[in-house]
Amino acid sequence: MDALVMCGGRGSRLDRGEKPLVAVDGVPMVDRVIDAVTASGFDTVAAVTSPHAPDTAAHLDGRVPLIETDGDGYVADLTDAIDRVGTPVVTVAADVPLLAPGPLDRLREAYEGPSVTLCVPSALKRQLGVSVDTERDHEGVAVAPTGVNVVGADDAETVRVSHDARLAVNVNRPDDLAIADRLAAGLPREVSSDGPR
Repeated sequence: MDALVMCGGRGSRLDRGEKPLVAVDGVPMVDRVIDAVTASGFDTVAAVTSPHAPDTAAHLDGRVPLIETDGDGYVADLTDAIDRVGTPVVTVAADVPLLAPGPLDRLREAYEGPSVTLCVPSALKRQLGVSVDTERDHEGVAVAPTGVNVVGADDAETVRVSHDARLAVNVNRPDDLAIADRLAAGLPREVSSDGPR
């Protein structure tokens, strides 16, 4: 299975330039995500870039294959990239800087065919103090997407809920960045709300 790291957005909510290059605990977010995805052992890891993130593309050039899209928005860029690599494919947003290989390994091992949206309980995001931009109900519990998904070959979708605190931190706003910095400096390599793994 291949993996795509989505890193071509404008990052306007964070307002710090190209968001993938913003450092968390001294390391650009995109480097943290690429390292986690690469360590998880996918067949190919590619970065999806756009004209909105030229410095990110230059930063990653030669490290991983680049898929340049038109920059027409997350969904359009994702669709364009998937059309080029096919399915199934794991997609990861570059703004999940606490990501580690373990959750990716578990997601890949559990994959059974339909698309998977990996979510965390919204309560976990609020407990950590990070923003909740999108919520949905899953079996009576409010959950939020993590930015990690499997896109399958058909339209069927399943929701998988994780209690892993690392997946709950998407850096979209300055407050999220401050929390990510603090957590990155103190988190063990494998940690969840259920305890270290």
